[in-house]
Amino acid sequence: MHIYQVTDPQFAPYGQVVEGFDTKNLVEALAKTTQPAEGTAYVPSEPILEALEEKKFAEDHLYGGMPVQLGWCNGFNTKLNCLEYHRDSEFNLGTEDFILLLAKEGEIENGQLDTAKVKAFRVPAGVLVEVFASTLHYAPCHTDPAKGFRVMVALPAKTNTEMPENFVPVTTEDQKLWARNKWLLAHAESKEAAKGAYVGLAGENIDIASSL
Repeated sequence: MHIYQVTDPQFAPYGQVVEGFDTKNLVEALAKTTQPAEGTAYVPSEPILEALEEKKFAEDHLYGGMPVQLGWCNGFNTKLNCLEYHRDSEFNLGTEDFILLLAKEGEIENGQLDTAKVKAFRVPAGVLVEVFASTLHYAPCHTDPAKGFRVMVALPAKTNTEMPENFVPVTTEDQKLWARNKWLLAHAESKEAAKGAYVGLAGENIDIASSL
């Protein structure tokens, strides 16, 4: 699978590199967060990150004054498994280079996304990127199997937390709701599908291991 750089024009429909945000303190704090020995782990809200002045900067300059949470997704991964979207952009920052597997919400047809439409983008360490709200994304992939990845995940507060209380599906899209402000399309081979997530990815469950 071809892996583009986020500086490539191919990235423009999916997101953008954020300029003018000093990421040094965030990267140093992110390096102190837990990394699992295998697989991936996700924490929506991390006190180590949220204690920094950069949280207020993120609220004011990334989200225009909205309350935000600074969490992380750390570990080792080379597979697609699922794609998700939110009603807002997500911002990512890594201590190491990492790869995002992305598609567009508008490419979903009849509730299904053909995984052949997925593209891969490499994000350099220390570079903050915005992933647009209309972009389907999920867990990062590592570029070095010896190091894995540590990636900050900035989102509006309470995103990816528990489902709304007493939620009853009504609309067609409701069947994809997997957590608060998180709509998920799972591949049939994924652990999420085995737990009851909506199976909305058709085609190969992409694995970029051979492309690294």
